[in-house]
Amino acid sequence: MDTFCSVIKFENLQELKRLCHWGPIIALGVIAICSTMAMIDSVLWYWPLHTTGGSVNFIMLINWTVMILYNYFNAMFIGPGFVPLGWKPENSQDSMYLQYCKVCQAYKAPRSHHCRKCNRCVMKMDHHCPWINNCCGYQNHASFTLFLLLAPLGCIHAAFIFVMTMYTQLYNRLSFGWNTVKIDMSAARRDPLPIIPFGLAAFAATLFALGLALGTTIAVGMLFFIQMKIILRNKTSIESWIEEKAKDRIQYYQLDEVFVFPYDMGSRWKNFKQVFTWSGVPEGDGLAWPVREDCHQYSLTIEQLKQKADKRIRSVRYRVIEDYSGACCPLNKGIKTFFTSPCTEEPRIRLQKGEFILATRGLRYWLYGDKILDDASVEGVSRIRGWFPRNCVEKCPCDAETDQAPEGEKKNR
Repeated sequence: MDTFCSVIKFENLQELKRLCHWGPIIALGVIAICSTMAMIDSVLWYWPLHTTGGSVNFIMLINWTVMILYNYFNAMFIGPGFVPLGWKPENSQDSMYLQYCKVCQAYKAPRSHHCRKCNRCVMKMDHHCPWINNCCGYQNHASFTLFLLLAPLGCIHAAFIFVMTMYTQLYNRLSFGWNTVKIDMSAARRDPLPIIPFGLAAFAATLFALGLALGTTIAVGMLFFIQMKIILRNKTSIESWIEEKAKDRIQYYQLDEVFVFPYDMGSRWKNFKQVFTWSGVPEGDGLAWPVREDCHQYSLTIEQLKQKADKRIRSVRYRVIEDYSGACCPLNKGIKTFFTSPCTEEPRIRLQKGEFILATRGLRYWLYGDKILDDASVEGVSRIRGWFPRNCVEKCPCDAETDQAPEGEKKNR
């Protein structure tokens, strides 16, 4: 009893709130529908339990469901691992190579990034996944990838059951005419006679489950191949993007340098073992990482600092000329602005006339940037950044002396 109580702690119970989100609700709903319908179709109409094949098939269906849910909940509740609040490198001089997070009051360890959804700096962050309502990172990367593998495999098995059930049950109900094919859903299958007739409702439910299974196989299967591609290179999705920006930066400024990704061990098997281990516990502590011989622990973070500096140089200062409420699709900013709202979970920021913005990127009718905060409001306030309509601002004349970097990006170098 004491052991049970020690496992179920208050903070663990708080994690159950992650289930109260549209992502887990849909994901668990799809798993429940596909697995339940596959078992019902097998037992009642396709492969009864009194046969050896039916028993093996039923055990396999249960096995798929258990393994899928096990890895799904592991990915959700174990989480990615977070950089400790207030973390600093052991050698204080190394802080000049790291970015500082004002929200966590800590330096960002190599490969870590701050997640707005989790409100913490995540170790080896890959992305924030809405389907598990958590980040994918250092601690749960293996479980998340196994879930992406097992879900399509289980759905392929379920889809086979659905197709064979509909085929065997409808085969003797078909009547062919010269120009038509009719299905008599009221006719029972002749041999053997099922306990519950395969009626119209059962057909509709099986067809719906088949659609879910095929859709899941395609969508989740593609995600699995994407994850395996970056795992075999010992990268994350964010690091792949950083590497691409490094190449663009070097090409844009025609620099005589070459960026080498420091965490690629040169062997797919070695890279694979960085994520998947026999114990299920990833290697390392999530703060320090093995690197190539021609790199060091801060090779990637130094490149990130260069990209941040380049972004500040290339950012454009705007003055707000029209208030904006922060609505996702504002009707009062024009029909084109309404229909071209960015398809992203990144926030929109509320604007008031007279404020100043540093824009770092944009679309034709939208811009993304940081509010320039005055000295009175900077302390204790994190960066305010997000999307806003382009027609709410106007470009300011260039003034190198008065331009400020977005708050939160000022680092010791």
